[in-house]
Amino acid sequence: MGQTFAEKILAKKAGVKKVQPGEIVEVTPDVALSHDNSAAIYGIFKRMGGDRVFNPKMHAIILDHAAPAPTTKHAENHYQIRQFVGDQEIPHFYDVGRGICHQVLVEEGLALPGELVLGSDSHTPHAGVMGAFAAGIGRSEMASIWALGNLWLRVPETLKIVVDGQLIDGVTSKDLALHVIGNLGADGALYMSVEWHGDGVEALDIAERAVLPNMTAEMGAKNSYIPPDQKVFDYLKERAKRPYEPILSDPDAQCAMVKEYDATKIEPMIACPHTVDNVKPLSEIAGTHVDQAFLGTCTNGRLEDLAMAAEVLTGRQLAKSTRMIVIPASAEVYREALLAGYIEIFLNAGAVVESPGCGPCMGNHMGVPAVGEVTISSANRNFRGRMGTKESEIYLANPQVVAASAVAGEIIHPKDLL
Repeated sequence: MGQTFAEKILAKKAGVKKVQPGEIVEVTPDVALSHDNSAAIYGIFKRMGGDRVFNPKMHAIILDHAAPAPTTKHAENHYQIRQFVGDQEIPHFYDVGRGICHQVLVEEGLALPGELVLGSDSHTPHAGVMGAFAAGIGRSEMASIWALGNLWLRVPETLKIVVDGQLIDGVTSKDLALHVIGNLGADGALYMSVEWHGDGVEALDIAERAVLPNMTAEMGAKNSYIPPDQKVFDYLKERAKRPYEPILSDPDAQCAMVKEYDATKIEPMIACPHTVDNVKPLSEIAGTHVDQAFLGTCTNGRLEDLAMAAEVLTGRQLAKSTRMIVIPASAEVYREALLAGYIEIFLNAGAVVESPGCGPCMGNHMGVPAVGEVTISSANRNFRGRMGTKESEIYLANPQVVAASAVAGEIIHPKDLL
């Protein structure tokens, strides 16, 4: 019997021949990722008696959640982190403006095929787009890694998702992800290793693929993995910070569950308030009033996402009743969007373009809605209060639908714009 990706990589990192789901292993990550919460982790680290971090080169710290700092408290946290990074001589530090941690980790060639990435953020599975085992952990667990360099992990069962066929025009990987989450539910992959397979996944470019492991966190997955192929190797050719060895699951591996989807039958999908698995076809909720449109986040803030929205907005203006906020996922994306002319298109349409970071996605700043307002967003979560206001509503959609809805002032399919 063959082995799944999770079984193979965790056995390798634990230094044993084979592991089984449910088994506890002790592993040392290749990358330990944290962001603004590094200040809180530092406090735990000190209470543990920590002095020097285990292997400074292992750590990647990226300021993104409240960047630039919206309050004095956030600014003080950033100051403390900068001091810590300097004292500990941590080389992989990315200050305000570099972008969202998950995007930057991939761009900087720090998330590599066959490696183990542990991060103090729930969307750490994003790095599975590169063929890494990437999992979110708690702050205390990260403080332990800072101090000792290792952590216990339970070997997860595997959910294999097979996508056949290719998405039709106007349908994106965001719609595929929402369709799957709507089908399986918010706990449909609880503490599981999700593997994405099939020609429907292989046909996607890197930016589109990244949406899948990112959104799988919304099903409770421990990690989410796309087998690395030539597209990944080409992307990493000038980026990888070190040599890597891809790990592939065996075709005859035993999976706890296998789900198959036909990409050709998927239509634009919307996650309605107030849960990500409250998914409906766009056609069922078209006409819903929109006060704010938000394009960005680690889910859909890449150049390709901005390009989709720019195509919709070219020659058009936002509805008078609707505002639009655009936040590129990284400085690299921002620069490329500027050179491609997308930023000018957004500004001409009446949108606001902000500096790279998380901003309104988790309710810190740069787009917090008012009480009773409705936001359509390209983000990954829409639970009550996610954007900072409990008495507001968040709908999740693909970038094209977000842009079209900003023009119409209501949720609409781009093809239905006048």
